[in-house]
Amino acid sequence: MTAEVARAARASRLVYVSVAQPAPVMRAYIAARAAGEMAIRATGLPATIIRPWYVLGPGRRWPLLLLPFYALAILFPAARTTARRLALVTRDQMIATLVSAIEDEHPGVNVVEVPDIKRAARAHR
Repeated sequence: MTAEVARAARASRLVYVSVAQPAPVMRAYIAARAAGEMAIRATGLPATIIRPWYVLGPGRRWPLLLLPFYALAILFPAARTTARRLALVTRDQMIATLVSAIEDEHPGVNVVEVPDIKRAARAHR
């Protein structure tokens, strides 16, 4: 629905916060987000799709307990890509990424994954 409203309003760009894909959990949630991404692509509008896994912020810090597991996963080549794709991002990193997405003037659809979110935040400083 959002995609159709954006197209009808002749939006110059659509920014959509999705979720990291693929992921081993939350299949129904990820399927819904993937369907949203497909609807956006179908409109032909320029868009930025941002795919965080989990955004850390006030009241949402419990996943910090998982950092040792992320560190271990990165040591193993078979798990490294998944660990980076499903890494935790901060609220400040997401805000920098959203600002960058809003300012983006490239045509087509740009997908921003977790490593890109972290890079955007460093570049935005």
